[in-house]
Amino acid sequence: MNLPNKITVARILLIPVFLILMLVPFEWGSWHIFGTEIKAAHIVGAVVFIIASITDWIDGYFARKLKLVTNLGKFLDPLADKLLVSAALIVLVEMHLAPSWVVITIISREFAVTGLRLILAGSGEVVAANMLGKIKTWTQIVAISALLLHNIPFSAINFPFADIMLYISLIFTVWSGYEYFHINRSIFKHSK
Repeated sequence: MNLPNKITVARILLIPVFLILMLVPFEWGSWHIFGTEIKAAHIVGAVVFIIASITDWIDGYFARKLKLVTNLGKFLDPLADKLLVSAALIVLVEMHLAPSWVVITIISREFAVTGLRLILAGSGEVVAANMLGKIKTWTQIVAISALLLHNIPFSAINFPFADIMLYISLIFTVWSGYEYFHINRSIFKHSK
């Protein structure tokens, strides 16, 4: 297994660590940061999520730079991204920090685009992530990180940055999903 794939596997292995930190009621105490009380375990969990998210860029960088793009990597990388983002979004619903309808919409789009990619792969086409898809991913990561951190530091000035970013990520999620289906709509005409 090459270095980029090891980094991707590490991202997948960080998901249960993140879940444990966010969902197990550890009694590590709480911190008051910018007027907001947040459990110490949740801060550590948010940092784990951020580190795991950054590994998405790192593994892609090394795969391209070292010319180590593999079929395993093409499979694992988007899987790791979807597992991490889905896990974090579901945790946010559990913690009452994100509305379930937004999370369901985002996760449904991920399943739909994954299904489209499988259909296209079956006909020999590979759909690479485009710029809109990359913006979608980064707006999701920023939104999730801000929500996990209870909108700190923006909570000090009562600015709902985390909520705004969540809805911005929702817009890019739906928009990029529409674009994937619109660009590849011919696959449905050929499958009659």
